Amino acid sequence: MFRFLLVAAWTLAAVSSHVAAAEAQGGTNSQPSVLRIATFDVDATPPIGSMMAYDPVTNRWDLGLRARGIVLAGADDAIVLCAVDWIGIANEGHDAFRDALARGAGTSVARVAVHTLHQHDAPDCDFSAERILNEAGQEARQFDSRFQRQVLSNLETAVRASLPRAQPVTQIGLGEARVDKVASNRRILGADGKVRATRWTTTVDAKIRAEPEGTIDPAVSLVSFWNGDKPIAVLSYYATHPQSYYRTGIPNPDFPGVARFLRQLAVPAALHVHFNGAGGNITAGKYNDGSPENRLALAERLADGMRRAWESTRRQPIAAKDVSWHSEAVALPPAKDLAIEKLEAQLKPPGPGFTGQSDASRLAWLRRCQAGHKIEVSCLSLGSARILHLPGETFVEYQLAAKAVRPDLFVAVAGYGDYAPWYVGTAVAYEQGGYETSPLASNVAPEVERVLTAAIEKLLLGAK
Repeated sequence: MFRFLLVAAWTLAAVSSHVAAAEAQGGTNSQPSVLRIATFDVDATPPIGSMMAYDPVTNRWDLGLRARGIVLAGADDAIVLCAVDWIGIANEGHDAFRDALARGAGTSVARVAVHTLHQHDAPDCDFSAERILNEAGQEARQFDSRFQRQVLSNLETAVRASLPRAQPVTQIGLGEARVDKVASNRRILGADGKVRATRWTTTVDAKIRAEPEGTIDPAVSLVSFWNGDKPIAVLSYYATHPQSYYRTGIPNPDFPGVARFLRQLAVPAALHVHFNGAGGNITAGKYNDGSPENRLALAERLADGMRRAWESTRRQPIAAKDVSWHSEAVALPPAKDLAIEKLEAQLKPPGPGFTGQSDASRLAWLRRCQAGHKIEVSCLSLGSARILHLPGETFVEYQLAAKAVRPDLFVAVAGYGDYAPWYVGTAVAYEQGGYETSPLASNVAPEVERVLTAAIEKLLLGAK
């Protein structure tokens, strides 16, 4: 009898352990899963002497760069969202980051979203470009991946280590507030409908700064995860280029990173993860003449918007059944001026049209397009909230259109996913001219609007 009881107890313990593990990985077929969240946070600051997007690192600042995010478990396979304080992660680099995070979380790559915040005193990442440059006998410079691959390994380890510390999620919180005197549209049109001036990150010309804000999304959106009355993670979304000033040789997260730090201090129980929205044609140029003091001013304004969004947050119960993930693979049309033969000729050795290592990234993008590569646009459904994940430096009109598709829901948008397309304008923007839609800056054709808009609508209208 004692032996029977001992075997029964051992069997029950083994089954309980198996169920608990299954729930952490997304649930079992026989029992409803508990929604759980794990958080991770990794230092992504390059060492002195390494190369950033524009310049080598010469020193360190008080605030470094972070790669942080969340893992949601219990709603089928785990879902991973990650935001990195780098200028961009493109092509095979973006693939590798998604692969590593998926391995760490024990989930499918299709359920991983990786985005950058696009700070300019920060690293670039494109493993495809690095390989192309090495094969051509050129310096990899900003695409030298030794540091990037170390961060990749650290992220995978951090995600795996975070899973045993996952906490139940009983509620989500949704909040939104206007951010004043930060964002402005960078494309100023003339009477003929063409771009007559560009409002850069730093706008010295007072007349250009005096122009109206133009088309922006002034709202910062907050999605928070709660275990009872305890906040575990706060995700924020705001659309603008994140620069106040740069090319300092010092890696720094610029004003969105400072704002994030201020909010982390204000709500220390929760990890604060910030995502740049569809801010391709948005900068702080109207409110920034490049004075270093403006970094704090812009950060405080953004942090104030985050604070008010936090204070206006309304919580709602959530369970695993209220969470779903949908993705749409799209073939973005490459820019018509891109030609493989021309780009290859410019790389070996650098020809008269060689414009720097970025040509290798464009070549990688074009080769992938011609090989049938597709980019995944995804949507996370959380109760009455939808979080949309977009590639490249997408124009704010896509974000505004997404919110208009589902005015009945809370919609937040993360841009700067796979960075390979560079600027993603609207069809009319390519007719208007300007830097963002020129052959120097955009790797996609005007038809991109039709393709991307269709994917956005399908995801937002089709998700439950």
